[in-house]
Amino acid sequence: MKVALLSGGVGGARFARGLVDVAGDANVTVVGNVGDDVEVLGLHVSPDLDSVVYTLAGLNDEERGWGRAGETWEALGTVSALGGEDWFRLGDRDLGLHLVRTQALRAGEPLSAVTARIARSLAVETRLLPATDDRLRTWIETPEGDFPFQEWFVARGHRDPVDAVRFEGAEDAGPAPGVLEALERAEAIVIAPSNPYVSIWPILAVRAIRRALEARRVPAVAVSPLVGGRAVKGPADRMLARMAGGTTPAHVAGCYEGLIDALVVDESDPAAPLAVRAVVTSTLMTDLAASRRLAEAVLGAAA
Repeated sequence: MKVALLSGGVGGARFARGLVDVAGDANVTVVGNVGDDVEVLGLHVSPDLDSVVYTLAGLNDEERGWGRAGETWEALGTVSALGGEDWFRLGDRDLGLHLVRTQALRAGEPLSAVTARIARSLAVETRLLPATDDRLRTWIETPEGDFPFQEWFVARGHRDPVDAVRFEGAEDAGPAPGVLEALERAEAIVIAPSNPYVSIWPILAVRAIRRALEARRVPAVAVSPLVGGRAVKGPADRMLARMAGGTTPAHVAGCYEGLIDALVVDESDPAAPLAVRAVVTSTLMTDLAASRRLAEAVLGAAA
């Protein structure tokens, strides 16, 4: 089965690993969130794309949940000692990737081409596409003011309650080459267990991508990022409670109204009527075997 996966965050990367293990590299195209992208120390960082690349390459740090395993921090230590910008933690191994990406982008290479080249260099055979090659950035609106995503998430520790999100550049952003073709050729469209507001909505903010989901001719299945109404990691539950009014499967499904046909929810979440079909299973991805089982359940729901 050919699958187009919309993915963001650590949960998306872990699910992608299980999905690829089940469906095979040649049958999976990952469309990644770029709303989290940020410029740090003059370097272009794409955290969600990199999480997928590192995870599929077997290089991710499982303990921290982000970045590369076996990381060192000598460069960041020097930056800090010199009074430089050290709030966003870039490890030495990670810096190498950002240096290559930034050089290529400055030379005029689009993000999609750079991403494909980096993936090939790390022996990742799965096709990974940014949602857009254009500049699109997530902004978080809070009672304390509006912040770029990474400032709110990292520098401020995502403590501020969120009133709304917006996506700078979305009105002019077009899908990256290959994205619409992947959605058109897919036999199933899957939304990973990612934070709807800041991991998936930036992808859907690209109007042509949203329209493609609205006009889909194949099943679309989303995986809830909550387990027992709580986020495994990050602020998804707090954002849903404040912005959607609750953390039930119905509240998650409401984030994708008109875009999905089924929602995969954890067995610990309350059973309740949904506007779409509910598929109940264990969604906690503690290891590759658990990610595989979840992917199998999702593909079964899309069959």
